[in-house]
Amino acid sequence: MHTTMLEIRGFYIKAGQSVASMHQVPKEFVSTLSVLQDKASFWSFKDLEVVFLEEFGKDVKELFEAFDEQPIAAASLAQVHRGFLKNGQEVAVKVQYPGLQKQFATDIATMAFLSKALAWIFPDYQFEWLVGEFEKNVVRELDFTQEADNADRTAKSFAHNRNVRIPRIFRELSTKRVLTMEFMEGCKIDDIKSLEKAGVDPKEVASLLAAIFAEMIFCHGFVHGDPHPGNLLVHRDPSRSGKHNFDIVILDHGLYRELGEKFRTNYCRLWRALILLDADEISETGRNLGAGQYARYLPVIFTGRAISSKSSFGQLMTPEEAKVLKEDVRRFTMGDVSEWLQGLDREFLTVLRTDNLVRSIAYRLGATRKTCLMAYVKNAVSGLSLGHPGSPDLYEQGLLAYTKAKFDYANLRIRLEFFEFLIAAYQWYGALSRLKARIYCNLSLKRLMNISVSS
Repeated sequence: MHTTMLEIRGFYIKAGQSVASMHQVPKEFVSTLSVLQDKASFWSFKDLEVVFLEEFGKDVKELFEAFDEQPIAAASLAQVHRGFLKNGQEVAVKVQYPGLQKQFATDIATMAFLSKALAWIFPDYQFEWLVGEFEKNVVRELDFTQEADNADRTAKSFAHNRNVRIPRIFRELSTKRVLTMEFMEGCKIDDIKSLEKAGVDPKEVASLLAAIFAEMIFCHGFVHGDPHPGNLLVHRDPSRSGKHNFDIVILDHGLYRELGEKFRTNYCRLWRALILLDADEISETGRNLGAGQYARYLPVIFTGRAISSKSSFGQLMTPEEAKVLKEDVRRFTMGDVSEWLQGLDREFLTVLRTDNLVRSIAYRLGATRKTCLMAYVKNAVSGLSLGHPGSPDLYEQGLLAYTKAKFDYANLRIRLEFFEFLIAAYQWYGALSRLKARIYCNLSLKRLMNISVSS
């Protein structure tokens, strides 16, 4: 499968990248397909020279002081070369493969045909709308000027956070098919051996990663749609000590989703309700987001526990709760799943994908479920307090909104801790009751045995 994807390229490499990023997939698949994230098969530079001539009307040697024809990374749409500008600035140059427009048109036509055929053979499999979504994404990703705009916007949004780095774009050497950016060193975010060798704590990386993307979703309303490990680097900063002695470098800004203000606000409300297990609020916000009657499953999807769960925050359901859920879900048909996905806001699908990719990386780095959930709820509360979408920083939002966000989060933490205390007390009471019953049973049995011996 790995070899086939490398040969076919394009969309199929992107599919392999997604599979390799999922923590639910067996390790054998992850280790085999993860090379597709940045080590797909290279093109000969001679085949790429035409791109520079068509875009700039100049040869590479005229544009750069030095240019390494051996690529340093390759993925589904382009490969990256190292170079130097005329002023000595080291850069990374992303060059789109020739003929991609034609290839993707063929891929999309094939996908459309297969999805229609599948729907005709199996009427419950109604996923034709996915082809349209994929086509929109491809059009955006094939235009590197949009990627440059996205990178600049994200850099501005995270200007307050010194642990987040976005490569600077050099516009004079960037077009729709060539993107020239600042070269940044670092190891892949899920390379635990390299992190530990550099003196970086993988769990701290996971915590920062969750916080970064939670801020994107809940506060900025502008979300990176493809955060697989090949697009995330960790750079050890020798000038800093302590647990935050590193930066996370975010690459490949071609695929973003702008979240509507209505969606962003409802999604913030949903997460606040998920943490507090507020059934009415979950139901209302779920309907607003297009989940309809399936809103009751959102707590399981995002937090791992049911709405009626007695498990502590950050813990999975008890075996009894899981059994009840399994019986409930068993009645689902593929038609139900198709109906649910088709009814969801398209923004919701982007958020679901991003959430899955980020959590997969975080869990691989050793993060707990609670770490990820707390990053989400903190930013959800901040997102509801914002004067406008953007950075939750004091200078961006003003003193009133900033103070309100801090107060609301503290209030929610107090409510959550009290809720956790009640659950713990309930669990202790149950354990004591069982212990009492066991002792009583043993004493009763002992008395019966004594009576029997006396007789």
